[in-house]
Amino acid sequence: LYGVAILACLVLWSSCRNDFETVASTGSLEFSRDTVFLDTVFTNIGSSTYNLKVYNRSNDDIHIPTLRLSQGEASNYRLNVDGVPGKEFTDVQVLAKDSIFIFIETTLDINNLPGNDNDFLYTDQIEFNGGGSEQKVELVTLVKDAVFLYPADLGNNMYETLTLGEGEDAYEIEGFFLDDTELNFTNEKPYVIYGYAAVGSGKTLAIDPGARIHFHANSGILVGNNGSIQANGLPSADPDALENEIIFESDRLEPDFSEVPGQWGTLWLTNGSTNNSFTNTTIKNGVVGILMEGNDGNPTTETLRLENVQIYNNSNVGLLARNGTVYGENVVISNSGQSSLSCTLGGSYEFNHCTFGNYWTSSFRSFPTVEVNNFLQISETEVAVADLVKADFTNCIIYGSEPRELGLARVEDPTYLFNFNLTNSLFRFEDPNGDFTDDPLYDFSNTSLYTASVQNLDPAFLDTASNNLNIETGVSAADGIANTTTANQVPVDLNGTSRSASPDAGAYESVVVPD
Repeated sequence: LYGVAILACLVLWSSCRNDFETVASTGSLEFSRDTVFLDTVFTNIGSSTYNLKVYNRSNDDIHIPTLRLSQGEASNYRLNVDGVPGKEFTDVQVLAKDSIFIFIETTLDINNLPGNDNDFLYTDQIEFNGGGSEQKVELVTLVKDAVFLYPADLGNNMYETLTLGEGEDAYEIEGFFLDDTELNFTNEKPYVIYGYAAVGSGKTLAIDPGARIHFHANSGILVGNNGSIQANGLPSADPDALENEIIFESDRLEPDFSEVPGQWGTLWLTNGSTNNSFTNTTIKNGVVGILMEGNDGNPTTETLRLENVQIYNNSNVGLLARNGTVYGENVVISNSGQSSLSCTLGGSYEFNHCTFGNYWTSSFRSFPTVEVNNFLQISETEVAVADLVKADFTNCIIYGSEPRELGLARVEDPTYLFNFNLTNSLFRFEDPNGDFTDDPLYDFSNTSLYTASVQNLDPAFLDTASNNLNIETGVSAADGIANTTTANQVPVDLNGTSRSASPDAGAYESVVVPD
């Protein structure tokens, strides 16, 4: 009973101390930052949560008489002060030599803000009033207007869907067909897509230079049978602004999300889509950068053409083609959870002056940077097989952090073609235990498969973590090894630099790195 009485007194003393033994703040609070930048958000899309730490460096327990947003209830910011949401707070207590957290969020509708610009800088302040003094922390957010495209709301939490496949294999995904007024993406405003925006049969989605296309989670673009996508950017004068580059990425604009893989789905070229092209384009942070399910049935022309294209940070594969017909030049595909390039179920592929790198660090990677085969495992008992008409890599780099970055596999039936060639290229394939010695696909002395190529020497990429796969002059093993005939057909590299008389393998001519 005596112990219970002591405990009760302690609780009562503590309660009284919190309520009555604090002094008002005298304007000596310190903050973790003077201004909280909430980074850029799209109109009507909520921001991430940002924090501000408020320090009481004094020896006294204090209370802040008033803590509020300057605009009060009219503010578009939202606060949470030590677990309590609101926009105005009174008698906020901070113990001696201690601190509290304030969490800040916002959702802004640009149509309710003054002015008619596509970008608007929205600001407010957190005011800390007490003891006849006032302290403030600035809040700043850039809100961008955008064109929003999304499936129709059918009610009862149901949305418009697209049906893929036929018969028993049919399934639905959340999505919608673009109408004729939506088939030209301009650079006037960014585009934000929810679900899959589909290009119908006989239709072409034309994307102008400088366009920015952003995807919500589980979203992308789907090109239907006899449909096309033409994303034709132009070279940019500013290497940072990339004003003429077309960029596909997620709708999270905060810097913390700028390199996060798997934030959206894929650019999905279904079997039968045709005349697809991407020029001066960057595709990043999806699940699969480009998924190509087949070809258009015309073996003499490519179904997909890639020129000056960068594909980065995809959680599964950068470019996944099944029986595709693809031509690529000055293409860089880097950092994928599985393969950067996967050419399966045969097809026809030609890549000139391309760089395929993979230095994935998020988890263990068991797939090679480049994978080429002429089959597809449908089920445990069923395998589809098709001719690999060609898979030609000329003046390319295939490298990464794993010992074997080139994966080749074919069915035993010799009636199915498997035409593969690596010419004047640098690649990594280490086999210290001789596990592949008897596999004719890895007979590196066979000049019909491997022509003037260099194996297991460092390409000296400048910064693989940030997808900078430029190479260093005089250091890179790719320096000066390229075939000049092919180099003359691709005379300018991905940086816009003319290739030299002794050209380099890969998408970039080497650069001199200052000491």
